Amino acid sequence: MIILVLNCGSSSIKYQVLDMKSELDYQLLAKGLVERVGMEMGMVTHRVSGREKLELEVPVPDHTAGIKKVLDLLTASESGVLRSLDDIEAVGHRVAHGGEYFEASALIDDQAEKNIEACCTLAPLHNPAHLMGIRAIKTLLCKVPQVAVFDTSFHQTMPGYAYMYAVPYEYYIKYKVRRYGFHGTSHKFVAQKGCAMLGLDFYKSKVITCHLGNGGSITAIMNGKSVDTSMGLTPVEGMIMGTRCGDVDAGVVTFLQEKEGLDAAGINGVLNKKSGFVGVSGVSSDMRDLEAAAENGNERAALVIEMFRYRVLKYIGAYSAAMQGVDLIIFTGGIGENDPHLRAYIGEHLAYLGVAFNSAANDGVRGKDVELTHPGSKVKMAAITTDEELVIATDTMNITKNKKI
Repeated sequence: MIILVLNCGSSSIKYQVLDMKSELDYQLLAKGLVERVGMEMGMVTHRVSGREKLELEVPVPDHTAGIKKVLDLLTASESGVLRSLDDIEAVGHRVAHGGEYFEASALIDDQAEKNIEACCTLAPLHNPAHLMGIRAIKTLLCKVPQVAVFDTSFHQTMPGYAYMYAVPYEYYIKYKVRRYGFHGTSHKFVAQKGCAMLGLDFYKSKVITCHLGNGGSITAIMNGKSVDTSMGLTPVEGMIMGTRCGDVDAGVVTFLQEKEGLDAAGINGVLNKKSGFVGVSGVSSDMRDLEAAAENGNERAALVIEMFRYRVLKYIGAYSAAMQGVDLIIFTGGIGENDPHLRAYIGEHLAYLGVAFNSAANDGVRGKDVELTHPGSKVKMAAITTDEELVIATDTMNITKNKKI
């Protein structure tokens, strides 16, 4: 089954084409990125397995034009992997926010589209762009079924005491203010993959997944269900991130608004775009740059690294307590998969939980699936590579074939 996977941002379109024969038997045919959508001139990067990367500068006035260019590339003689557009049997979309409407991935019909639109107030930077992609496909491939895969749906199993905020209840009634969490497709995927690799039953295990990258979140998973997660109403809560502050005293927000004369948009920009790694270090939003700077004596870069590691430890400790134990701790994402220094720090500080950290297995490991603990360790640790596009393609295949996901 040929599936086109789309992740539409406000000014970008990420895409992959996969041939899904089954959940375990699939082939990535092509992938790419359209940038600068809506600007005078767009950039398209197109990759096909076994061929040279293709880079183009073309006008991309809107998402429909961008997706039309992608479809043209996929069917062209030199860059294509499809005989015609009729080869595309389904389209899967990454959608950031499903609110309380979606507990799982869903076929996109008129009602689903309305519900995704209703969540635009909760994700004003993301959901409108996803809708543009959905509506572009309705125009360009009107007979092809579409599926939405939500960042939030895996976390809909959280109990009320974990997702509610202690603000007046009327705000939940009026605006649905609560914790939703994000990165759900990644958390579920790596938890299942890690359990299978280490011989654990996903539905009978306590797992803590650390999705750590420029954006980061940590999730507690008990018996196959998300029971708590670090991101909240928006992705700004929780871990310190590349440009996001993570957990902060709400009083800091009003204090800075008053002192700096900031309106809502201004303080939102500070918390989301000027904080985190770059805000504290003044160096970069990239952990690799911070580690290099710290090695050269930059004290603020070293401070950020210590803050980041400390918060990972705090969340693991908190979620271990909440679940009354943990069987497996997983690291994934750009930092989690590729930073052996972080994993070593965390593993060595969790001996009290029963983690018998294997430094030899960890050293130099980047972008690979590997167990990080010695045989017999009471609590296991692993680095597990994530693949959110594969999750989207798999759910799209199963839903369009009327299989349970």
